[in-house]
Amino acid sequence: MSVSKNSKTGTWEVRVYFKDWTGERKQTTKRGFAKKSDALDWERAFKLQKEQRLDMNFEIFVDLYLKDIEPRLKRNSFLSKEHVIRKKIIPYFKNKKLQDIRPSDIVQWQNEIMKMKKDDGEKYSPVYLKTIHNQMSAILNHAVNLYGLTANVARKAGGMGKEKSKEIEFWTQEDYQKFIEVVADKEISFYAFEMLYWTGIREGELLALSKSDFNFEKKTVTISKSYQRLEGQDVITDPKTEKSNRKIIMPDFLIIEMQEYINSLFRYGKHDRIFQISKSYLHHEMDRGAKGAGIKRIKIHGLRHSHISLLIHLGYSALAIGERVGHEAVDITYRYAHLFPTVQSEMADKLNQEREELIYVGEEYGQKEQMEE
Repeated sequence: MSVSKNSKTGTWEVRVYFKDWTGERKQTTKRGFAKKSDALDWERAFKLQKEQRLDMNFEIFVDLYLKDIEPRLKRNSFLSKEHVIRKKIIPYFKNKKLQDIRPSDIVQWQNEIMKMKKDDGEKYSPVYLKTIHNQMSAILNHAVNLYGLTANVARKAGGMGKEKSKEIEFWTQEDYQKFIEVVADKEISFYAFEMLYWTGIREGELLALSKSDFNFEKKTVTISKSYQRLEGQDVITDPKTEKSNRKIIMPDFLIIEMQEYINSLFRYGKHDRIFQISKSYLHHEMDRGAKGAGIKRIKIHGLRHSHISLLIHLGYSALAIGERVGHEAVDITYRYAHLFPTVQSEMADKLNQEREELIYVGEEYGQKEQMEE
């Protein structure tokens, strides 16, 4: 390794020789350091990282962690993780050596995070707090499993926040009808929300739809991709999970509506997105529609919940509903069961009916035996 000053730029640079994981000798150069001490610090950190020594600073290890996981994640998932790490974790631990972080350090960090507030003055939700803690724990798990760290101190310290809220926000069919009448003055809003409510597709799945995804003869729409806006670019990715790849049979009235809409898109190619709007546009329209209809505002994802709750109300099984909406496992669909507590009463009534019929049959059988005697 060597540190030198670039005579042309006046800045310091480091040239490093190392062996990669295959044993091949390689070289890398890092330029642009204002001071020699900065270049030496980077050289020292690089050496620790390549030697996988745990006395490296936490921030250096995080760079290693991110390089390890990036190829294994979808771009949007990676960016979400990186954002949490850069904003909520590194500022507190960046100068601390990885092996010196104690459970008490984790508790103090948690206390600071729980005091933080969003731009609107509200504290972070318990679900988001849980997400932040889980990410810290994932970093330390990575160090334990692959780099020889003795223990995950985040696990020892205990978590913060809680899992996803049990409350599922949804609209009844009457609520939705009031809403759609308000936003129907904008054609693209009407057709977008009709697709969301009556098929239960996700927001990203809606925004990725093209003409080629519709087969009006077979009454189907194919869900095989998702739209994301990442780093200022429109990106089409695979759907959320493998089960998300599916064909949905649409009701007849929705087929008619979508035929009308697609036929009006003269300048759109077969594979162009038919809803060339942003997620923020949909959120604004949800605000406008809910306010105009005089109903509780729910999230865009709440329309998916609304579709599922409607199907539960119509009596369809969790398995059938899960296949339609692309749930990875049937237990995800079962989370919605509490939306209809009257089902418990119906079950009790059915059990009463079954018992009464059994008693009746038993009494008839007893009377018949007596007559025969």
